[in-house]
Amino acid sequence: MGQRLHKLQWKEVTPIASGGAIDQIIQHYDQPLRIEELAEVANMSTSSFHRHFKEMTNMSPLQFQKHLRLQEARSLLLMESGDATEVAYRIGYESASQFSREYSRMFGFPPKADIKRLKETFEQLEGNLDKNLIWTSNL
Repeated sequence: MGQRLHKLQWKEVTPIASGGAIDQIIQHYDQPLRIEELAEVANMSTSSFHRHFKEMTNMSPLQFQKHLRLQEARSLLLMESGDATEVAYRIGYESASQFSREYSRMFGFPPKADIKRLKETFEQLEGNLDKNLIWTSNL
């Protein structure tokens, strides 16, 4: 019974993935989200789309997009050493202060402090790795 129920649930959720709604959010994460268009792509009503999307991802479409945006922002800030305000606009935020609040909520630190902390941690790990390599080569 449980396996049969799981198959039925998966069939109901699949149009969101196979229909391209998730791909559309991923490809256009920096643009405003239009739920009606995504529901149409998945061939569902808006309310049904919301319900099935949340069942599949454990997030609303807007939360999913926000998560993608903030992950991309963190990556850009780490790799390009860009300004947080510039990155906020690049990933689709219209307000740098809103971006900073949401970034802090997700990662526990404001963008500048988070990137500094991550880089320091990486440098420490890199230093420890170098010490270990020297130690083992002396054996």
